[in-house]
Amino acid sequence: MDGLGFATGDAVVVTGAGSGIGRATAVMAARSGLDVGVWDLDAGAAEAVAGEVGELGRTGVACTVDVGDTAAVDAAMAATTASLGPVRYLVNNAGPPSTAPLGFDDAVRVCVGSVRAVTEAWLASGAAPDAAVVNVASIAGNLIATDSDWYTTAKAAIAGYTRYLAVKRADRVRANAVAPGFVDTPRMRASGFADSEVGRAMIERIPLRRVAAPEDIAGAILFLLSPLGGYTNGVVLPLDGGGTLAQ
Repeated sequence: MDGLGFATGDAVVVTGAGSGIGRATAVMAARSGLDVGVWDLDAGAAEAVAGEVGELGRTGVACTVDVGDTAAVDAAMAATTASLGPVRYLVNNAGPPSTAPLGFDDAVRVCVGSVRAVTEAWLASGAAPDAAVVNVASIAGNLIATDSDWYTTAKAAIAGYTRYLAVKRADRVRANAVAPGFVDTPRMRASGFADSEVGRAMIERIPLRRVAAPEDIAGAILFLLSPLGGYTNGVVLPLDGGGTLAQ
């Protein structure tokens, strides 16, 4: 076992694991002794992260999967469990950025429906005892509003689904969510927002005076999954450096 109480060789599926928070979580999970199902829409990115997992002495299984496609989710879960056995842990991280030009109805259906579809496929696959899931929500919709109506709504709904799992499915799974604020991911860097006047002003209001690194979020995810966090259930944990407190 590592310091968080994970049993070496237990397995986790991380969606959206090709970059950013997902990649950091997959790599940190491998360092903690877990084998990793590396799911991503980008086949090359999934293979690269699975390779990093392998370099750390654990098994990484890369799956190219659109989590909005139920058939693809079922196929990816079957492939992952065939290689890794029953999966004890799940991280629902995949989802479009808030800047994606999506219509409200389709976006909410895909964002929230995909989290439910992956979770149900995982539980149906025979998730190992003491199973735990962490869903990636956001401070958007839970602590603040944003300019994107669908993103704010979807992230609030993911928090609500997490609470449902924590209470109504507690016989099968312990469920929590993280709610990140600004995170230094490739998506955020590509948007240029952090370097804009508005972005710089928002960062200045964060008491820690910096944006989060993906590893900051991954560390919290791994704690919530872990046996060390075994009595934590139904929490939506803000990870914003105290920024919303300082607004």
